[in-house]
Amino acid sequence: MAHPKRKISKTRRDKRRTHYKASVPTIAKDPTTGEMHLYHRAHWHEGKLYYRGQVLIDKTEEATA
Repeated sequence: MAHPKRKISKTRRDKRRTHYKASVPTIAKDPTTGEMHLYHRAHWHEGKLYYRGQVLIDKTEEATA
């Protein structure tokens, strides 16, 4: 079983981990509703599911019908 010959110092360990970073999500503005949402994701606005400016699901029609 492999094991280290020398102890890795905290500084050396932390230098290796500097590349693991959280990235900021890219946010888009919907052209129809003006809502902010993640790219390539559908989003809900006032009971309707929008994707690329088009309505996919309308919950308000289902509630009244």
